[in-house]
Amino acid sequence: MIVKALDQDKGDNIVSIDLAGKSALADFMVIATGTSSRHVTGMSEKLKQRLSKEGIIARIEGASTGDWVIVDAGDVIVHLFRAEVRTFYNLEKLWASDFATIDYTLYKSV
Repeated sequence: MIVKALDQDKGDNIVSIDLAGKSALADFMVIATGTSSRHVTGMSEKLKQRLSKEGIIARIEGASTGDWVIVDAGDVIVHLFRAEVRTFYNLEKLWASDFATIDYTLYKSV
């Protein structure tokens, strides 16, 4: 429902990342790009309204600047970016990694 809503609002490059086994924070992360700060803020507000109609209480952070807005919908965390900001933070690279293959014993202090 979230991906469809962002697509209807002209969100660009929408990605859904399954966080199972990577974080207890949420089950999924959705990332999308807006064309401007106003577009990003508008998408977040419309998404919050749509979620409310489904009985989901969502919180919004970052709407005052519109560069990076987070919509916390409980089991799904939505990150809405302006293109330059999304490129800078590159959350897809961080969260799409398979953390299970990393040997953390290499980083133990002596």
